[in-house]
Amino acid sequence: MQIDLSGKVALVTGAAGELGRVMARTLAHCGADVVVHYFRSEQKAQSLAQEIRGMGRRVATVSADVGNEDQVKAMHAQVVSQLGAPDIVVTNAVVQYQWTNILKQGVADFESQFRSCVLQNLFMAQTFAPAMIEKGWGRIVAINTECAMQCAPTQGAYVSGKRGMDGLLRVLAREIGQHNVTVNQVAPGWMISEKYREGGERQPQYEANIPLRHRGEDQDVANLVAFLASDLAKYITGAYISVSGGNVMPTI
Repeated sequence: MQIDLSGKVALVTGAAGELGRVMARTLAHCGADVVVHYFRSEQKAQSLAQEIRGMGRRVATVSADVGNEDQVKAMHAQVVSQLGAPDIVVTNAVVQYQWTNILKQGVADFESQFRSCVLQNLFMAQTFAPAMIEKGWGRIVAINTECAMQCAPTQGAYVSGKRGMDGLLRVLAREIGQHNVTVNQVAPGWMISEKYREGGERQPQYEANIPLRHRGEDQDVANLVAFLASDLAKYITGAYISVSGGNVMPTI
């Protein structure tokens, strides 16, 4: 059994980032043409695009603030003109900020998380889902986090944004499922990505709480994204799936 995305166009937001690069590569390896979205990391985006072209895939690079509706619409026009309407949309872009106690957290941090988590998914759905509905096939895969279940100290702004997108996406799954468009969430733990391979993979205190007793890899996240983007997952929608080695376990 193989994941075959041949003939599909996949758009990954934040594709120049740590997890985004691996997701984009993996979708390309599965046969998809790829739209590499970035905001400021143009050099990394262009390097990734060149790598994907080397696989024999079509590729486009686009820059946009995905929390801005006008920029998302402009990105849509660029994508459609270059590769056609995407069949697969992976909302991975995220805004980084200083984590601190809620009583000290600035309002701007909450607003930025709402914009990058909730509004990104709103604008991307409103802009890209209509073509999926028209085709009668589509996949929306959103990257959430284990933090949304942990609700640990200093995670207030991040968790509020991620839990907000969870509600939006569950409703969306119910609203567009009849058109054979699935909507799912992948929730990574603290994964080993490129920067951690360079600086040290082990985190004993964190790993001690994981049932599998080790951190996962960025590829583990990308593998699930590719699965959910394929017809192997055609009867899965509205799901929040943890990729955390059991560090968090959604319960019935």
